[in-house]
Amino acid sequence: ENMHSFQLLCSLLLCNALVVINCAICTQKKLINQSIIFSIGWGDEIEWVQTYEEALTRSRNSKKPLMVIHHLEECPYSQALKKAFVSSPEIQKMAQEDFIMLNLVHSSTDDNMAPDGHYVPRILFVDPSMTVRADLTGKYKNRMYAYEPADISNLIENMRQAKTLLHTEL
Repeated sequence: ENMHSFQLLCSLLLCNALVVINCAICTQKKLINQSIIFSIGWGDEIEWVQTYEEALTRSRNSKKPLMVIHHLEECPYSQALKKAFVSSPEIQKMAQEDFIMLNLVHSSTDDNMAPDGHYVPRILFVDPSMTVRADLTGKYKNRMYAYEPADISNLIENMRQAKTLLHTEL
């Protein structure tokens, strides 16, 4: 009788352990899949946040700058920039380690995110003090926050500068 109870208990414990392990694996896969979903091809190794509000909170709490990429899936300029962004190891590394990352395929309701218009692609940096970095621009006077594949070195330089925080109100 005791032996039978012991075997039953062991079986139940083993089943329970397998369920816990399977749940942990599912959760891990779900997190990985969510990250890939939010990346939309901009870098699956990067942890992407879902909303502008979440991004601002994470930036403030982590003291890391926020990088916001505005783009459209069907836009050939957005697609070309995405390809250059993903194929730059330096950009991918900085995006993973030094920034809170957000990519938006719809326009933010915050007018600070469109200081000179709602064109795509455009990339803005926001300091953890929630200040939009108007000083970090691309090379086009009519679309100050636009970048093209040929401008990747300019984007890398702006990312480096964005890491040097403004420290206003921090």
